[in-house]
Amino acid sequence: MANRRISSELLKMLNDDGVINTVLMTDEAHFHLSGYVNKQTNLSLLAPENPQELHQRPLHNERLTVWCGITSFGVLGPYFFEDNEGAAIIVTSERYVAVLHHFCEPELCRRGIDLSSVWFQQDGAAAHTTRTSMSVLREMFPQHVISRGGNVPWPVCSPDLSACDYFLWGISKAEFSPLIQEP
Repeated sequence: MANRRISSELLKMLNDDGVINTVLMTDEAHFHLSGYVNKQTNLSLLAPENPQELHQRPLHNERLTVWCGITSFGVLGPYFFEDNEGAAIIVTSERYVAVLHHFCEPELCRRGIDLSSVWFQQDGAAAHTTRTSMSVLREMFPQHVISRGGNVPWPVCSPDLSACDYFLWGISKAEFSPLIQEP
């Protein structure tokens, strides 16, 4: 019952006064350098090959982890999680906060976007919802955080779907997977 109420409140808020045009939907995705597409995430792709066919992949597949945001004023990013040598690294709370401070905030300011008018939406990933991450988000986007533990709660047990999942990651993986497959 609580999820239904939270979902209703979220939909009502998004429909009021064009708020949907100020929502910055953010997410990360993994791009496997072998061309493997992880279909166990929120992403659903229609595959040109037989879905019943066995597809084997390496256990420790090299990959890129990419963060992006999408909103009515365009795509923010991509930001690649990598070390100084260009190797992919995992997303931690500290690294996520660094993205917010050193990439997201300056990029929004460069575009002339008033941060107080932006609604920041994120999924419930652990790195996103730590005390540190949420504190930074509340400071950057006062009273405008859509997230588990945010000003507008994300419904518990709901799929963490955003425009990134429905559009950006699908088209990116479909376009770039053939380019990065090993010979």
